[in-house]
Amino acid sequence: MVSANENTMHLLVVDDDTRIRQLLSSYLSDNGFRVTSAPDASAARARMRAVAFDLIILDIMMPGETGLELSQSLRAENDNVPILFLSALADADDRIAGLMAGADDYLGKPFEPRELLLRVSSILKRQPVNDPGPAIISFGPFVFHLQRGELRNDDEIIHLTTREKEMLRILATNPGTVIERSNLSQPGKSENTRGVDVQINRLRAKIETNPTQPVYLQTVRAKGYVLHVD
Repeated sequence: MVSANENTMHLLVVDDDTRIRQLLSSYLSDNGFRVTSAPDASAARARMRAVAFDLIILDIMMPGETGLELSQSLRAENDNVPILFLSALADADDRIAGLMAGADDYLGKPFEPRELLLRVSSILKRQPVNDPGPAIISFGPFVFHLQRGELRNDDEIIHLTTREKEMLRILATNPGTVIERSNLSQPGKSENTRGVDVQINRLRAKIETNPTQPVYLQTVRAKGYVLHVD
């Protein structure tokens, strides 16, 4: 068994078949991946709000929102997370529909686990590496993975909203540097300084023992905020 660490690719398996979820989770974990699973699209969306995954293995025929609909929705939201469809619908027309919905690859059921592993590895190798900076920032007991937007306190994943991830990523990319409030506001949206302060206070509540006397995320009077890291 290959052990996973903080730099290991994190996969999301979405399938309403419990047996397949368990099989994939076990097999992919044994081959060095971190794996989270979800039984349907709704649960998958909840997982994705907390973690930025490196790849999604997605079933098509699920109750409620189908895999095709979820993929189309993610692409409409400009979410470029790689998607591998895994479906019993294996005709040429089905594969074409999957690819047109935004999938990077399509594998029919039943499948050979080794082929799935090769396809996953192939997709991940094609992903561009654009960030030459540090992948992980540590402060106190917390570890923040910049690319994934994932915050951990030891083994616990701390849930961050999309807005909190954006702000923490900006601060963590520039540790020890004062970031003005205007640079923490949402691009293209009117957000006053009060709105930024409210978001900072919410973020502090998740990372500070005493948010009123912050150790890591501090205020620089009349300027902005600074994140102190290890």
